[in-house]
Amino acid sequence: MLETSARLLRLLSLLQGRRDWSGSALAERLEVSERTVRRDVDRLRDLGYPVHATRGTDGGYRLGAGAAMPPLLLDDEEAVAVAVGLRTAAGGTVAGIEETSVRALAKLEQVLPSRLRHRVNALQSYTVPVPPDRPGPTVDPSVLTALAAACRDAERLRFDYRGHDGSATVRSVEPHRLVSWGRRWYLVAWDVDRQDWRTFRVDRIAPRTPTGPRFPAREGPPGGAAAHVARGVSAAAWRHTARVVVHAPAEVVAERINPAVGVVEALDAETCVLNTGADTIATLALYLGLLEADFEVTSPPELVAYVRSLSERYARAARPS
Repeated sequence: MLETSARLLRLLSLLQGRRDWSGSALAERLEVSERTVRRDVDRLRDLGYPVHATRGTDGGYRLGAGAAMPPLLLDDEEAVAVAVGLRTAAGGTVAGIEETSVRALAKLEQVLPSRLRHRVNALQSYTVPVPPDRPGPTVDPSVLTALAAACRDAERLRFDYRGHDGSATVRSVEPHRLVSWGRRWYLVAWDVDRQDWRTFRVDRIAPRTPTGPRFPAREGPPGGAAAHVARGVSAAAWRHTARVVVHAPAEVVAERINPAVGVVEALDAETCVLNTGADTIATLALYLGLLEADFEVTSPPELVAYVRSLSERYARAARPS
């Protein structure tokens, strides 16, 4: 059993890591009785931490917001992850947090043990980011945190949404997950009015407050949130798209194709369909050449003609001199 002071720190760490805890779950994690948990909660309150309790069969504990930010308790891996994330955010696409990210990073690195500071510095020193092909839209950090909280707490959202054509609509959704793809952020949510899964660009969302009622969690879209974004967003983002039958198992093709490049659907054990696209026909043909498998392309006509011209060019290149 942990000593009281160490146990209080562990209890505080647990309360910070999850929104709601039952007394029995906390007692099990701390290896103490529920009565000891109640006493430790009272000690935290005496120290100024706003720990709220609810009664009944569904009762438990929650760490509320106080007048001051309580100290965060991070293990080694969490501390490294936060430091790397702050360095990335200092030059990222979330608007208005560059300077605050640098300040927070300076505070964190000041108290990092030397072994962790060396790990963070090594990762930063020997990692070189590739500049983006084109600048991505910036996202308001307050919108990101509001959406993340609604996903976490399973609370309905209403927001104003600006479409690709500039049209404005009001949407009511059950938020599921945030997906970061390249330099863009997307919200995957169940659209209450359309009764289907939808993908929304976060930089086009203006949340309305307050949030709505809690909703029962539902199973996410087929394949997961990231695959749903890939299917829904890719076609809209690409200038040229193609649906290609590949004579290879879906799992083999999926290993060779980045999810940002295409979505693979199995037809049978030995055949699959690749839905892919690119800004140029030449890039599309390059993707197909990387499959290292036989394939059939029937559209678009420009891709068919380009693949035919490539086959003739390669045939000429392979002729003996």
